[in-house]
Amino acid sequence: QVDLVESGGGSVQSGGSLKLSCKVSGQKYKYPCKGWFRQAPGKDREEVVVIDSDTNIKYADSVKGRFTFSYDSDNLYLYMHNLKPEDTALYFCAAEKADDVYDYCSGSHPNYWGQGTQVTVSS
Repeated sequence: QVDLVESGGGSVQSGGSLKLSCKVSGQKYKYPCKGWFRQAPGKDREEVVVIDSDTNIKYADSVKGRFTFSYDSDNLYLYMHNLKPEDTALYFCAAEKADDVYDYCSGSHPNYWGQGTQVTVSS
């Protein structure tokens, strides 16, 4: 099992910046793939950025050039710049277990989720 706790959300004006953090604890080595996802009111949850078990990082087109993902042994970070009202959502960090046969995961199919942190961008 792995536990994830997000922090750093808040309210900013359009063009502003925020940094989200996610504390990861538990059996981290079994869940090498991580990511940030978001869900806006009335919409499906969407992938923002993921890292696979080969440490490849993939960003959603909507955030490329504005968001930066980083991590260390215990935390995930999401640096968000030039925020837009359409970035308003509940942001989640998540972790995925590697496949038993190929020892690979993409980060896009998490097994565990954090509770979420709200980001609100006003125009």
